[in-house]
Amino acid sequence: MQIKIQNGVVDLSGEPILKKVNLEINTESKIGIVGRNGCGKTTLLRLIAGELKISKDNPNLDSYFLASGNPVIGTLSQMTFQDNSLTLLDEIRSAYRDIIDMKVRLEDLHRLMEEAPTEENITEYTALLDVFTNAGGFYFEKEYEAAIKRFGFSQEDKSKPLSDFSGGQRTKIAFLKLLLSKPDLLLLDEPTNHLDVEAVKWLEDYISAYKKAVVIVSHDRMFLDKTVNTVYEIEHGKTFKYNGNYTAFQQQKKSLREQQAKDYEAQQKEIARLKELIERFRYKPTKAAMAQSKLKQLEKMDLIEPPESYDLRTFHSEIQPTVRSVNDVLTVRNLSIGYDSELSCVNFEIKRGEHVGIIGGNGLGKSTLLKTLVGAIPPLSGQFIIGGSTKIGYFDQQMAQYTSNCTVLEDFLEEFPNIGDFRARSALGAFLFTGEDVFKTVNMLSGGEKVRLALCKIFMHRPNFLILDEPTNHMDIVGKETLENLLTGYEGTLLFVSHDRYFIKQVAHKILSFEKGETKLYNFGYEEYEQAQALPCPEEENTAKMPRESTQKKSYTTPLKEKARRERALKKAEELVEELENKMNAIQSQLEDPEVQSDYVRLTELQDNLTTTQNELDKAMMEWERFAEESQTL
Repeated sequence: MQIKIQNGVVDLSGEPILKKVNLEINTESKIGIVGRNGCGKTTLLRLIAGELKISKDNPNLDSYFLASGNPVIGTLSQMTFQDNSLTLLDEIRSAYRDIIDMKVRLEDLHRLMEEAPTEENITEYTALLDVFTNAGGFYFEKEYEAAIKRFGFSQEDKSKPLSDFSGGQRTKIAFLKLLLSKPDLLLLDEPTNHLDVEAVKWLEDYISAYKKAVVIVSHDRMFLDKTVNTVYEIEHGKTFKYNGNYTAFQQQKKSLREQQAKDYEAQQKEIARLKELIERFRYKPTKAAMAQSKLKQLEKMDLIEPPESYDLRTFHSEIQPTVRSVNDVLTVRNLSIGYDSELSCVNFEIKRGEHVGIIGGNGLGKSTLLKTLVGAIPPLSGQFIIGGSTKIGYFDQQMAQYTSNCTVLEDFLEEFPNIGDFRARSALGAFLFTGEDVFKTVNMLSGGEKVRLALCKIFMHRPNFLILDEPTNHMDIVGKETLENLLTGYEGTLLFVSHDRYFIKQVAHKILSFEKGETKLYNFGYEEYEQAQALPCPEEENTAKMPRESTQKKSYTTPLKEKARRERALKKAEELVEELENKMNAIQSQLEDPEVQSDYVRLTELQDNLTTTQNELDKAMMEWERFAEESQTL
C-alpha cells in the first residue's frame, strides 16, 4: 500500500487552504501532522481519505495524487451504528466479523472432517486455519476485552444497548470499533480528546504495535512522541517533512531554520561581493574578462531562499493577582461529590501559590469536584473551606462553548461595562481579537477562539485562585505553550483538570489523583508521579496477630525482598508463556506439513493439541498480566 501526494493544492470555496502538499504514506507509516489551528490539518486528512480532490489550477506545478494497493481507509466519520438495539459487546465484535465467520467455518469443517475426512475438507480446513491464525484468531477476544476495559467501560456496560449510552460514550465506542477493525490506513483527528490517561496509554501501545499505516492529527505532544516516527508540519500552506517523533521534529526544525538563515546570509554577502567586483572592473579593458567571469558565476548561482518566519502569533496577558490570599486557600474534608449518587470522596488541602493538577479516569468526578467548589452543584456530604481574601477565576470547558448573537466586543463590555472601548479592544487584542475580529458574533467563533475569549475575561479579573477545567481543549500547540508559560509564572494558586500529560508536567507542582472512588494527593509533579507509579511498594502489612505463646519465628518482608520475589514470579511466568508460544508454533508448523494435511487422524490429534496448548497459553498470559500489574502497583 502506498499513497503519494505531490505539489497538492486544495481550494475550498475558492480560497487556497493548502498550497503545496508533498506527502508519502507506506504500509507501516506512523505519521503525525502538526500545525496551527486553521492551517489545514483536517483538510489534509480529508484529501487523503478521498473526500477532497487536489486542484489542477496551477499549470506550473506537477500535481498528482496516487494510491496503489487499493487500501481500506478508516476514519471516525465513517463509523455509524446501524442498529441501536445492539449491545456494546455485539457492536465491538462486529469489527471482527471476518475472524468470527472464519471461526464458525472452522468449527463446521472440523465436524465435516469427522464425518467425511476427504482431502478437499482437510485442505480447506488447514488453509483456513492458517489465515485464521495469521489474522489473530486465537487472540482477538482478549484484545477487545482489554480495549473495552481501558476505554472505561464496565462488565455491565458490555450488555447494555447502544441507545443507553451518552453521545460522548457512543463516540468512544465508534472510535474503539474503528481501531479494532484494523483498516490498511487509520486517519485519526485529535484521537486523545476526551480520553482519560489510562485510555490514552492503551491507545499509545495499540498504535505502536499496529502493523498497518496510521496518520494522526494531534496537539498532544507526549502522545505524538510515543506513537509517530515521521512528522509533517503544515506552515504557510506547505508541508515540511521531519523524520522522528515530535521532540525530534522540534529540534530539527530549529536547527534547519538556523542553518538556512546562515546559508542565506552567507550567500547574500557573496552576491554583494561579486556585484561589487563586476561594477568595479566591467569597464576596464584589462579586467573585463574577469568581470564577465564573475557575472556568469552570479547567473549560475542557485539562490537560497530566506527561511519563512515562524507562525508564532499567540495571546499574552498579565495574570498576576492584585490581591494576596490567605495561606490556607482550600481545605476539603470527606467531601462526597456527585449528582444522584457519590462519584468520589475527596480529601486534600491547597496552600497559597501551589499548582495542583487533577488526573484520573473518566466518570470519577474530576470536573464534578470543580463544579462543587465553585457552587455550581451542591455537595452530597462533607465540607470544603475556601480561605479569606480568595478571588476565584473559573474556566469551564462547557461554559466556554456558549452561544450568543453579541459581538466579541459587546460580550466583553457586558462583563466589564466601565472600562471603555479602548481598554476592551486592547485586552481583546492581546488574545488575538484584532481589527474587525471584535465585531464577529460569538456564534461565529471557532472552539479555540471561544476558549481564548473566556480566558481573556477570566484573566482580566486578576484572580488569586484559578480553577480550570480542561483549559487546553481546542488549543493548538503554540497556544498550549503560551498558556503553560503564563501559568508556570503565575504567583496565585491553581487547581486544574487536564488530560494533556505534557501540560500537567509543565504546570503542576502536585498531583491530585482520583483512584477508585477516593483521592490521593502526591506532593510532587507529574514526572515524579509517573516514576512513583512504576516503582514497586511494599505489600500491606499483615495485621493478623500471632498467639502470644507461639514460638514461630517472625518473618519480615522488606521492599527489596518483595520486589525480588515478584520479579522472579514475573520472569517464571514469561518463560512459561514463551515455552507455550514455541509449542504452538511447532504444532502450527506440523499442521502446514503436506504429509500431515493428508493424514486426518494425525491432523485431528494436532488440532486437539493446538486447542489444549492455546487454553494453557491463555491461562499463562493471565498469570503473566497479573504479575506484571502487581509489579507496577507494588
